[in-house]
Amino acid sequence: MDNIGIKQALLLEEVKHVFKKLISEDPIPMECFYVVDIILRLGLEHHFEEEIKTTLQKQHLIFSNHVSYSDNKLYEVALLFRLLRQRGHYVQTDIFDSWLKGNRAKFRENNGEDVKGLIALYEATQLCIEGEDSLDDLGYLSCQLLQAWLTRHTDQDHEAIYVANTLQHPLHYCLSRFRDRSIFPSDPKNINNEYWTTCLEELAEIDSCIVRFMNQNEIIQVYKWWKDLGIAKEVQFARYQPLKWYMWPMACFTDARFSDQRIELTKPISLIYIIDDIFDVHGTLDQLTLFTNAVNRWELAGTEQLPNFMVVCLTTLYDITNDFAQKIYERHGLNPIDTLKKSWVRLLNAFLEEAHWLNSGQLPKAEEYLNNGIVSTGVHVVLIHAFFLLDENESITKETIAILDGFPNIIYSVAKILRLCDDLEGTKSDDGIDGSYLDCYMSEHQDVSAEEAQRHVAHLISLEWKRLNREILTPNQFPSSFTNFCLNAARMVPLMYNYRSNPSLSNLQEHIKMLLNAVAVHI
Repeated sequence: MDNIGIKQALLLEEVKHVFKKLISEDPIPMECFYVVDIILRLGLEHHFEEEIKTTLQKQHLIFSNHVSYSDNKLYEVALLFRLLRQRGHYVQTDIFDSWLKGNRAKFRENNGEDVKGLIALYEATQLCIEGEDSLDDLGYLSCQLLQAWLTRHTDQDHEAIYVANTLQHPLHYCLSRFRDRSIFPSDPKNINNEYWTTCLEELAEIDSCIVRFMNQNEIIQVYKWWKDLGIAKEVQFARYQPLKWYMWPMACFTDARFSDQRIELTKPISLIYIIDDIFDVHGTLDQLTLFTNAVNRWELAGTEQLPNFMVVCLTTLYDITNDFAQKIYERHGLNPIDTLKKSWVRLLNAFLEEAHWLNSGQLPKAEEYLNNGIVSTGVHVVLIHAFFLLDENESITKETIAILDGFPNIIYSVAKILRLCDDLEGTKSDDGIDGSYLDCYMSEHQDVSAEEAQRHVAHLISLEWKRLNREILTPNQFPSSFTNFCLNAARMVPLMYNYRSNPSLSNLQEHIKMLLNAVAVHI
């Protein structure tokens, strides 16, 4: 690994030197934005944070001065728009006005064969927020024109494959680390772009090698931690596989330096899965009530009537949470124990509410189910723990903690996306009813077909992504590292639940096999 590290450092030094020379030019050349795009596509942004920040701040200042872009190519304007919004800079949609003038027929005539521009426009529209109807329309129109282009190009060359993949899996909804890098935009006319692609792809390969090695060591540590934990010896949990828990922090903490954070976050995630199973499979309603009351009090007193595995689970929950809080206190000088407790209490109360509904045999109203279901995902517990693990000392204040306690919009949106996606694509029970949002909605709207209900849920998911986009663009007290983590959590949802054919899924599965092989050798 030492040789790889040296090779990485040398290549990084060379690329940074050339990139900084580009950034220093005035006006800033378009080539800079090609480079930023490649860096983000390859998941290398943690190496180039300062360079990316400088590049985009300069461009955002130009946009803020309302410079006309009517003479620029569609591709260039759409790329700039996407990159700026992707990194938290609000850009008004009126920069597309020159393409919106006239009618759709004129747009089709002028841009129907401009595949590069249409793809860039389609990708840009994925960062739309609520109320941007004109941008929505452009997204729909670009999608139509790209689909029409595909019908005329059925030879499955690189460009056709790239177009089809973009329409199915836009960049904004994918984890760059697990994207298929063989499906990559190419521009043979741009020699400099080829240089950047070659250098950065080599850097990405080195990065992947280093991260794979780190992930192997991390999952071995996680398995050893689980094996030594008292709860792992309980028969109800003896066959559990920690890899599923580790996959979330592995995918969301993208920076290689967050090794300890990936391991630490796996611990509370494991408890969410375990406690969820206790409520779904192992506990009676009376036991679950006692269990929840104990968590509300944050003590073991009054749990004598609970089976041993539940008492062991409570003890583990308290120990892991107290230990986590102590580590954060030692690092940042502020103890988050009260916020952590509140997050667990909120989750357990939501689990208990679902248990009451299941026990009654009655479906709740769709809105009531969804409000509770957003909490019962446990997303807020994960994101709150992740927030404290990020090395952002200035962000951990009493004010930000108060915001976290209030279930902020960015956490709400990620949780709602997970809940609705899970309910839309999750496996139904044998009787066809699983108590999901779809069941509640169709029970409440008897005249709605299953297909109509699914379209309704898909619309809600799309709407929540727009709200999540707004959170990225809205100044708040959270650091960009946290908003990026939240975005990655939302992007991880379809991969974790294997919803549909996705080229990223096979890459993730290959990574999982590698991790399992490491565990088999060392555990």
